[in-house]
Amino acid sequence: MPPTHRLLAALVAVLWGVNFLAIHASLEQFPPLFLVALRFTLLAVPTMLLVQRPQVPTRWLVGYGLGFGVLQFAFLYTGMAAGLPAGVASLVLQASGPFTLVLGALLLHESVHPRQWLGVAVAAVGMIMVGLSRAGAAQLLPYVLVLLGALGWALGNLSSRLAAPPNPLHLTLWMSVVVPVPMLLLSLAVEGPAAITHSLATSLSPAAIPAWLGLAYTVLLGTVAGSGIWTWLLARHPAGVVAPFSMLVPVVGIATAALALGEIPTPLELVGGVVVITGVLVGASRGRLPRVGRAPSATGRHR
Repeated sequence: MPPTHRLLAALVAVLWGVNFLAIHASLEQFPPLFLVALRFTLLAVPTMLLVQRPQVPTRWLVGYGLGFGVLQFAFLYTGMAAGLPAGVASLVLQASGPFTLVLGALLLHESVHPRQWLGVAVAAVGMIMVGLSRAGAAQLLPYVLVLLGALGWALGNLSSRLAAPPNPLHLTLWMSVVVPVPMLLLSLAVEGPAAITHSLATSLSPAAIPAWLGLAYTVLLGTVAGSGIWTWLLARHPAGVVAPFSMLVPVVGIATAALALGEIPTPLELVGGVVVITGVLVGASRGRLPRVGRAPSATGRHR
């Protein structure tokens, strides 16, 4: 992997890590479920106009949108809005890797090497450590919500694998078409029209500028640029070479959240984070988990 390509992979990790700060800024203005609908509407409209629909079965396109788009971000945004720090959220979302491996074995009957099971076990121990820290800080529910978001990402990954798209970036972009309607309906049912109307009515004030900048960052840099570069790299190098760079995402997320928001992880969270990253890297060493890296985060990545 040439040095310039390594720098590009590291750049994507930085883009996805900072994405959690962008989400935090947008959540200061918009209700979490409505924010998800707004984010994917801004992606869906130009996608339908400019990007060719991927040649994949509709059921897997919808499954990817529901898992990766609806479930992941509904739980991630709700968990962050409920109080889970942006840096910790960037770490907890990494559970999508072990979740994908386990679900792939259970639902798709994929073969799993013992080393990969070891990686899952190590990562699970790290997640338990982070969970214990959150429980001690009376923030267990937000932690569980983001963990469910990681499970949604994993379910989306299974649909992506079954779709086997010839152009993964097209699938990622077209997935956004699935998200806005169910998220808007969910927002209306849970958050209510009054909260949505108030957030829009006050969104043109100077105080709302960071929220719009965060939303623009999430759409343009976090998703389009980050996912575009990542897909370009995966097309030129083995997934096992590219995917480990995604482990830099929580490092960037925690560091930038500490600098920008003053979020200082507890010692138990830091140790748990190291254990989680170690477990994911151990599991990825045989080339099964790296396929997770083909999907973007907020947060995320996707982020």
